[in-house]
Amino acid sequence: MPTPALRSLHVRPVKSLRGASPVTAAVEPWGLAGDRRWMIIDAAGKAVTQRQQPRLALASAEELPGGGVRLSAPGREPLTVAVPEPSATVPAQIFLTKVEAVPAGAAADEWCTAYLGEDVRLVHLDDPAHRRPIDPDYALPGETVNFADGYPLLLTSVSSLDALNSLVARGDHPEEGPLPMDRFRPTVVVEGTDPWDEDRWSRIAIGEVTFRVAKPCARCVVTTTDQLTGHRGKEPLRTLARHRLVGKKMIFGQNLVPEHPGTLRAGDPVEILR
Repeated sequence: MPTPALRSLHVRPVKSLRGASPVTAAVEPWGLAGDRRWMIIDAAGKAVTQRQQPRLALASAEELPGGGVRLSAPGREPLTVAVPEPSATVPAQIFLTKVEAVPAGAAADEWCTAYLGEDVRLVHLDDPAHRRPIDPDYALPGETVNFADGYPLLLTSVSSLDALNSLVARGDHPEEGPLPMDRFRPTVVVEGTDPWDEDRWSRIAIGEVTFRVAKPCARCVVTTTDQLTGHRGKEPLRTLARHRLVGKKMIFGQNLVPEHPGTLRAGDPVEILR
């Protein structure tokens, strides 16, 4: 059995858009540096993600020095958006939680609105250390998260994806497989472990950083969205519902909370602490 190691890192500056796969990334208390500090919201202030707008899979956000982003999408001229100056915040709702965020400005709003065909705004998380606490059932006092669904990092494993794809191949829609890892939008991908090993972990170290394994990741319709085309199918939810159902949740991957800052590097060893 090969030594468990960090296969890849993934940073997505704008929630639900494409990002980058850097070789190294700094770990901050609320997530990887630069990850999901921006988000699109609708006229009611609710997060707009690939759940509602699968076309977001085709749009990209490149992080710029200083924290700004360069937006690009089919049919649109790229737009550079600087970190907005401190100003009055607006409420942005992620699931049942409201977070105060700073509006990115009219140019960004117009760009996103034109691309999606609905009235939306782009907002920035100016103070991740204080704006959004992690679910207290799985967090220590003072722990916060960026605009991710709920936790600072999401871990998936190569062996578990291989096992899932074997199940998909024997299911009702084998033509949809094998599925790539980008369907699951992880932050860190590990290799050299047995399938589903991550279900049993409670604390791990990746390189110089230790993490608490908070809870399994429940999967949604985003996983059925082809990240290259925006088209949706049935998998992997059909197979997860048959083989990976915990209560009413379809599970793939584990949510992580960092215990301290540090730097991750592709190839770092992964140690299972308990």
